[in-house]
Amino acid sequence: MRIGLIGTGRIGAFHAGVLARHPEVESLVVADAVPVRAAEVAGALGAEAAPDVEALFAHALDAVVVASATASHAELVVRTAGASLPVFCEKPIALDLPGTRAALRAAEEAGVELQLGFMRRFDAGYLAARDAVRSGRLGRLHTVRAVTSDPAPPPAAYLPLSGGLYRDCLVHDFDILRWVTGREVVEVYATGSDAGPAMFREAGDVDTAAAVLTLDDGTLATATATRCNGAGYDVRMELAGERDQIAVGLDGRTPLASVEPQGPQPAEKPWPGFLERFAPAYEAELDAFVRLVRGEAANPCDGREALEALRIAEACERSRREHRPVALADVG
Repeated sequence: MRIGLIGTGRIGAFHAGVLARHPEVESLVVADAVPVRAAEVAGALGAEAAPDVEALFAHALDAVVVASATASHAELVVRTAGASLPVFCEKPIALDLPGTRAALRAAEEAGVELQLGFMRRFDAGYLAARDAVRSGRLGRLHTVRAVTSDPAPPPAAYLPLSGGLYRDCLVHDFDILRWVTGREVVEVYATGSDAGPAMFREAGDVDTAAAVLTLDDGTLATATATRCNGAGYDVRMELAGERDQIAVGLDGRTPLASVEPQGPQPAEKPWPGFLERFAPAYEAELDAFVRLVRGEAANPCDGREALEALRIAEACERSRREHRPVALADVG
């Protein structure tokens, strides 16, 4: 199998390494808006570097992985669909609903598979939580708490291109909430704070956010995120039911200290970032994509899932700006 990968930044270089090691991937061709960067990644992995995207598509590819800058995702999905190739796309497909729908439409009309990169679906903890909910082990689920905390803000230049904290960061929590519970969000109430570094205010974004989400069966969920969690990278989910309560992401590397005299000790080596925390999940999602391309498995995260998560993010952004609850039925 020959796979083309577009984008060799931090996540793209990681994906390139995974694909280069995969036993079913015979050759890998990479391209980047900065050709030198693509050449460096290719050289380190024994892959081939294409000078640009057009040259990459000139190869006899079996599939394409899109890991480029967010603003280019939708265009590249459409381009790949036009070439009748299966495509894996890092989230998001686009930063707005029309762009997302246009890319989905192109893939559907071309009859190609589009897998989205929501890697938490492949994390062992979230898989176990989904099984616990679906099996009835927790009883009636009444409360879910989701947390995503980055250890440090991204570069200032990234913020205006990111889509904001809800679309760029919390969208993962919105997707995994739907996937674990099997329920849909029907209403949100969200707020945010830009009291941190000035670059967030300058970009019209927030550095910390919180949302209360009501699910279609009455379950209440909270989702919080911050770009300024100096203790380390912290991603957790707590699920409470009438019978039991469980947590995802609570282990010896969780950057959370107890002040109780007999509480657990602080993590000696807290998670520094998302690549370290979710490395096995990233590898598993690309393995799933390879199996999808080979016709050995169904699509584990269809691109339409991106649309639903983005609708929730859009509702939260509207709620924050207008200081009111927003029904999902009124979004898109």
